[in-house]
Amino acid sequence: MPSFTPKSLADQLEDLLPQTQCTKCGYPACRPYAQAIADGKASYNQCPPGGIEGVARLANLLGRPVIPINPLNGIERPRPVAVIDESLCIGCTLCIQACPVDAILGAAKQMHTILPDLCTGCDLCVAPCPVDCIAMVDATPGKTGWAAWSQRQADAARARHDFRNFRLHREKQENDARLAAKAAAKLNAVEAESTLTPEARAEQARKKAIIQAAIERARVMKEAAAPKDKT
Repeated sequence: MPSFTPKSLADQLEDLLPQTQCTKCGYPACRPYAQAIADGKASYNQCPPGGIEGVARLANLLGRPVIPINPLNGIERPRPVAVIDESLCIGCTLCIQACPVDAILGAAKQMHTILPDLCTGCDLCVAPCPVDCIAMVDATPGKTGWAAWSQRQADAARARHDFRNFRLHREKQENDARLAAKAAAKLNAVEAESTLTPEARAEQARKKAIIQAAIERARVMKEAAAPKDKT
């Protein structure tokens, strides 16, 4: 018989969130917010994109009463979608870096385009834009919260967000490996030097210490950036 591991409370709470990854709850993504609720560090009424139905979903799981959304976190509203004024876009890529679900296409110094079907309406791309060429427009007039956002869309957004985090982590690991290899090559070159004067040997030792310190810093940063298992 296959073993079955019941979901943690944080996992169950995360399943009920809209996965817009908008940070309006005060946390960097939906998963950290779910964990904070489970740990008793956050209330279950801090997700404006989920609306009052979202509060009810969380309250039902927690066995708590339905309460209004905390106005400090925002208000329930129709789901917005980002739109880029292509005539103003300078191709800086800051919006691409800010998008938590990879809903923006483009490259450096080239015009960017937002894929409206993938945009979660998180607003995170607006502030970084240096030329104010991004606007948020209502995509679901008259529909808010979960009436404006389906479970299918939430699941897809969650998958894109998770894959983006995986991709960024992998790219960082690859970059760290390249830097470490480059540093190691320099270290080998320093050690291979021969016929050194006392002054040259002292300089060699100094360079070696600097390179070894850089390698160690890269190792520590790599370990710190490694994703933690969900609890």
